[in-house]
Amino acid sequence: MPFHDIDNLPIQWNDHEDIAMALYERFGAEFDESKIYRIRFTDLHKWVMEIPHFEGKGEDSNEAHLEQIQAKWVYEWRANNK
Repeated sequence: MPFHDIDNLPIQWNDHEDIAMALYERFGAEFDESKIYRIRFTDLHKWVMEIPHFEGKGEDSNEAHLEQIQAKWVYEWRANNK
């Protein structure tokens, strides 16, 4: 695979950091740390499913994945808002 295709790799539920980066790119600073942790899992699930190149199945999601995505999203937010 050519290097320029690296941004087009398929994303799965266990790619928490990639999902978090995609969510930060989509929402930017609109969600701060406290808001990220208050997002309903139903909304978070929907947003993950809308990520380009996300190939995971909705039924493969679970609370642990969504919690990890939230945590990684907070780390991404912190890294970009110091």
